[in-house]
Order: sequence, then structure tokens, then C-alpha cells
Amino acid sequence: MPTILSYVEPPEDVLSMMKETCEVIVERPKHKEAFEEALQKADGLYGSGLQVNAELLQKAPQLKVVSNVSVGYDNLNIEDIYKQGVIATHTPTVLIDTMADTMMGLMLATARRMPEMDRLVREGKWVKPTSPEWFGVNVSRKKLGIIGMGRIGEEVARRAGIGFHMDVVYYNRRQRPDAEERCGASYAELDDLLKTCDFVMVLTPLTEQTKHLIGAREFELMKKDAIFLNGGRGPVVVENDLVKALQKGDILAAGLDVFDREPLGEKSPFQELDNVVTLPHIGTATHETRHAMFVDAAEQCVDGVHGRTPAHVIPG
Repeated sequence: MPTILSYVEPPEDVLSMMKETCEVIVERPKHKEAFEEALQKADGLYGSGLQVNAELLQKAPQLKVVSNVSVGYDNLNIEDIYKQGVIATHTPTVLIDTMADTMMGLMLATARRMPEMDRLVREGKWVKPTSPEWFGVNVSRKKLGIIGMGRIGEEVARRAGIGFHMDVVYYNRRQRPDAEERCGASYAELDDLLKTCDFVMVLTPLTEQTKHLIGAREFELMKKDAIFLNGGRGPVVVENDLVKALQKGDILAAGLDVFDREPLGEKSPFQELDNVVTLPHIGTATHETRHAMFVDAAEQCVDGVHGRTPAHVIPG
């Protein structure tokens, strides 16, 4: 019977499902000795966030599959993994709607300054009819630019175009006519997107090519009344440049679900800015979606250790 090492605590029903055909060891990496002992006999590695590289792989001679309970996989060194003859999987489909909903909510909350207005009401400052200094900006019939047109980008484009009558353009490493047909978005070069869009939304994964893709130059290209939204990965953006752009008024506002350092801690400049909406990386954080991610990753891990091809193998 193959062995799966889970370095997260799976839901009971998911754990039971894996145990039907596999031995399952649940052990945290912080218990170094026990974790490394389990690695020695692991055929599958299950969880999210652990850095899987050549050093770890040397301690897992039997490993066949690394199953990430996440759509993102910047914690995995794919080159090292495939060099060892191991496959890697992720969960790109079960969270699409939830993430798209979050990004639409973040766009609305930032444009209409909802967290800021909530705070003013709670602080007892709503003592007269609202005046223009409390106003936000419209979302409907504006222009949205999406950087990274994957499955989530398509769903955002569909919601924005159909539900909010927005003009949607996208930038991607390659043009996607199939996505254009499905969701109604049109392709734009990055600089054109930045110059013309009212909302700029990052949904690209973190790679060597996308790290620090958006910095001072890109913020200077954006419209003064543009709103920047990041639901991809924090390091896609040069955060100091974003802070300066917000402070100087180079852009109107930002809505962020991801950051360079997570958790954010207590001394981030974003906490001092009223024109930023901050979320604690909750894009896929609903009970239903997280459970579905655990199930999807578990099924793929079981398939992998039994020699079957998992549903969502990350390209090597």
C-alpha cells in the first residue's frame, strides 16, 4: 500500500478517503525529525505552502507525486521536481468562481470606498448627509484591464462584461482567441492596457517572468483616477513603488488580496493609507471551496501514487 505524507491537517472525510487505498501520515514540517522520517517512505506529498526543492527531494527517495492544495505553485521548484522523475499537481478548477467573486467584490469595495465608509460610520462620524469627500467612483460601464488571462481571468471578464457592462481587455504572455470568444474580452499590449483602463487587475501567477512586472514605470503609465487590484501574487508588484504611487496620487486607489510578505504584520505602510483596501489573502477562502480544494488535491495524490495520471498535472 503506497504512503502519502500530508503536512496539513485534512478534513476527516478527505483523510478517510485517502486511507481507503493508502497509508496516510499526517506530520508537520516543524517536527523536523518525524517529518524527515516520514519523507523517507512517502510516495505522495500532500499540502500547500511547503518549499519543495532539490534539498527536500533528496530526503524523499520514493516520492512519485507532489499534490499542492492550491492553484498557485510558486512554492514548488518544478525543474527540481521533474528532474527527480516526480510529478506535481495543483487545484486550478474548483476555486475559479470563488476567486472571481472575490475580485469583483474587491473592485466594488475599493471603488466605492466601502471599508473606509464603514469605519467612519462606526466611529460616529456620519452626523450629516454625505458630502463629495465621501464619494467613490462608478464601476459599471468603465474599462477593466486584466493582466493574466487564465480561468479566473475569464470568469472575472464574464462577470464584468455581462453584469457590469464593462469594456474588458487583457494582457497575457500569449493571445488567447479561445478565451476572447468565451468571455468577450479583447487583447491589448501591456502599456496600452495600463494607459487606458480605469481598473487594472493582476491575476497572473508568480514566475521569473512576472516577478516585479508592475513597478514605478507601470504606475506612471496608469491614469490618475485608475484603481489597481492584485489577486495574483504579491511579488508581481514592486510594493514600495505602489505605496509611492498611492501617496503621490499617481493612481486613485488599490485593492489588494496578496502581498510581498504574508501575513502583513503590524507595520506596513498600506495600513496608513485610506485609499487602499486590504484583504488577508482570502480570495478562495470559503468553507465550500477550501473543502473542494482538499478533495481535488487528495484525489490527484491518490491517483499519482497508484500510477494513474492525475487530473491537473503542472507542466514540467
